[in-house]
Amino acid sequence: MRLLLALLLAWSASATWAQRVGPPQPFVLDTTETIHSRLLGEDRVLNIHLPPAYHADTATNYPVIYLLDGSADEDFVHVVGGLQFASFPWLQWMPPSIVVGIANVDRKRDLTFPTTIAADKEQFPTTGGSQAFMEFLAKEVLPFVEREYRVSRERTLIGQSLGGLFASELLFRKPYLFTHYLIVSPSLWWDSGSLLQLDHSVLMAPDIGVASVYIVVGDEGRGMVRPAKRLAGILRKGSQARIGYQRIRGLDHANILHRALMDYFQWRGGK
Repeated sequence: MRLLLALLLAWSASATWAQRVGPPQPFVLDTTETIHSRLLGEDRVLNIHLPPAYHADTATNYPVIYLLDGSADEDFVHVVGGLQFASFPWLQWMPPSIVVGIANVDRKRDLTFPTTIAADKEQFPTTGGSQAFMEFLAKEVLPFVEREYRVSRERTLIGQSLGGLFASELLFRKPYLFTHYLIVSPSLWWDSGSLLQLDHSVLMAPDIGVASVYIVVGDEGRGMVRPAKRLAGILRKGSQARIGYQRIRGLDHANILHRALMDYFQWRGGK
């Protein structure tokens, strides 16, 4: 015992301890832009992730991923991390891309169209602003990003839950705004599923520019699963785009996003 104690004391005396060099520094991931929306009558925050080579590269234009629910405390960090992994050179599921996270102000307002259901109106008293939010995207967000950053023509939209409802509505009303759509657990039950009754002939036009749509749903009940599967069927019949549909067993509305995101990136990469 005395020998062990002596050895410990000798080691302690000879050990070197790491010392801090200077004060701790903040670890800055990305950039935040605040723009004023005349259409919505309010300031809106955009969280911007740039590819690692963006600043060193003075010529390349990058695809853009637009993320609904893109606040820093929502899905922005998760999607950026997933993209970083998916764009590693040894995977190449996705090309290096810009991510624009659109931070929420009132998601129940912006991501839903007007409903005829009394219970929906009671639960979502500010509902019905999706048309204005579409105009905000088309006339303010996209032009701002394309003016301030080096972007290509390829645009992806990611939306989950009410964001998936909004992305689905955009597909029916203004599909040409985005090249790719990831729709996760879309709330297509909204207004008794009226969205799926809309005329979808616009999706049949060969020149709308939609390259792919990927729809994911988990174990979330028939009210979520059946409409999502039906949406995929409508798109397969009426669209020239590549359509993917995935039912992920064992995951639900609360924990499906990360798996859906990585499966989607792999699907996009064709691997």
